[in-house]
Amino acid sequence: MPWTLNDYPSSMKNLNHTTKKKAIDIANSMVDEGYDEGRAIPIAIEQAKEWRQNASKSEMDKYEKSGKPTERSKEGKQYENNPERLEEGELVVKHEDGWAVQSSNAKQPSNIFDNKNDAIKRAREIAKNKGTSLTVYNEGGSVEEKQSYNQE
Repeated sequence: MPWTLNDYPSSMKNLNHTTKKKAIDIANSMVDEGYDEGRAIPIAIEQAKEWRQNASKSEMDKYEKSGKPTERSKEGKQYENNPERLEEGELVVKHEDGWAVQSSNAKQPSNIFDNKNDAIKRAREIAKNKGTSLTVYNEGGSVEEKQSYNQE
């Protein structure tokens, strides 16, 4: 069942309205992508809190006015990504526009940063949340760093 602002996990009850809405959006998307609800909820809450900390006032206002949280599709998955991505490690690779963060078998990056350290920071957060790994490449394409965040 999709979560809404009227029906959401009790662990979201103390979040402010905008953060709660964002957490619901993230959790619904994660479940669509194949995450177990029990795993999606804490990750979504953490990511929504981080988003709120880093979002500008205008970004938050725009998001707040965007209507209800996106509901999970009744048919299930509604996004292009594959649930398999949840098990893949994160990569930081040189990109024509800077440094890209992407899952190991993804066709396109999830984020692109001007600064390599920002890309590494974001990829590390994603890998920790997914319990997978991080591989950082140098400009020449050789592995510079590898880190495992396997939660087992």
